[in-house]
Amino acid sequence: MLLRVRNLRVAYGKVEALHGISLDIREGEIVALLGANGAGKSTTLNAICGIFKATGGAIEFQGEQIHKLPTHAIVTRGVAQVPEGRRVFGTLTVRENLNLGAFTCNDKARNQKNLRRVYDLFPRLEQRIEQLAGTLSGGEQQMLAIGRALMAEPRILLLDEPSLGLAPLLVKAIFQTIREINQSGLTVVLVEQNARAALKLAHRGYVMEVGNIVLEDSAANLLNNPDVRSAYLGGAR
Repeated sequence: MLLRVRNLRVAYGKVEALHGISLDIREGEIVALLGANGAGKSTTLNAICGIFKATGGAIEFQGEQIHKLPTHAIVTRGVAQVPEGRRVFGTLTVRENLNLGAFTCNDKARNQKNLRRVYDLFPRLEQRIEQLAGTLSGGEQQMLAIGRALMAEPRILLLDEPSLGLAPLLVKAIFQTIREINQSGLTVVLVEQNARAALKLAHRGYVMEVGNIVLEDSAANLLNNPDVRSAYLGGAR
């Protein structure tokens, strides 16, 4: 098992946001986390990468407990996150943003190889290499955020709402890129409000409600589950 989350609890002050959730992510999978706003999906991703500290339970990555490690140490072990809202450094160029993604690696040849891979996935970034990130379109910023994460050579990619605020054509392109990234061998955990698109992309999914996991199944079964369709897919197939 690549990533194992066991009875994870996270609290904001005295308010508990995650009430003892458990997840299993196998190598090579795309796993979707579904749920309404406030269900705890982003909190889960932030806890896995060490931004929020667990108040109970454990997180194991490649057999090592990581929930007490600082975020930078978790990144060096192969966990990368693309946060909700992209959060690129707007006053830095595309090149500088990508270089920041490679801060854990001092091998110039490897960094160059990873940069080439990012350009192959997102040719538009290469065309805008000296452009300030803040002047890019929303779709280009999302490409940059994903590219920046890939520069760290992760084993697992945590994606938080990659389609947020993007036009339908760009959403389709981003999701196709996520599929290509996964087919290259990278494991993906996907938080996505567009539940239908997420389940069509994913192998498995978990449904979260107010800090708990209430359902786990294959993506195909979740797509056909009447309760999931009613709550998250507009009731239609």
